[in-house]
Amino acid sequence: TGDAALKCKRYIKGTHFLMLLVDDLILRRNCSKEMIALHKKTKGSVIASKKVKKKTVSRWGILGFKKKSKDSFLINEVVEKPKLSEAPSNYAIIGRYILPKKILSVLKNQKRGKGGEIHITDAIKFLVKRNEKFYGNIFKGKYIDCGTLEGFIKSSITVSKYL
Repeated sequence: TGDAALKCKRYIKGTHFLMLLVDDLILRRNCSKEMIALHKKTKGSVIASKKVKKKTVSRWGILGFKKKSKDSFLINEVVEKPKLSEAPSNYAIIGRYILPKKILSVLKNQKRGKGGEIHITDAIKFLVKRNEKFYGNIFKGKYIDCGTLEGFIKSSITVSKYL
């Protein structure tokens, strides 16, 4: 995800940009609209988040926080695919981000992480540790994970009902 963001650098004009991952579908509600509203309110970066079953935390990037409201929280920790015992919560990152343009400089100088990849979560973690404000948006839409074969098949069936 980090390398993909770097490839788009020349197209990013403002102080923040919206990044959407194609294997995460959100139906019935406009998650991006919710995130933009939270960004305007807080002037911070925003990550879509959903509570997941604790036993599945190792599949996700997981967010830690101190204070949580009904719809959002201020992020104080980011862990990419943690063991259950290392997860700061069971609020997972869902592939929607409003990120600061400065993250591109972090990514450019970042070492490869798990799996030899440049992860956007590692850059977010770096900025969170430097007191950059990141908020988790607990979105209201229906989430469909297309990142597994089973999820892809289920998503195809679900989406076909909306057509």
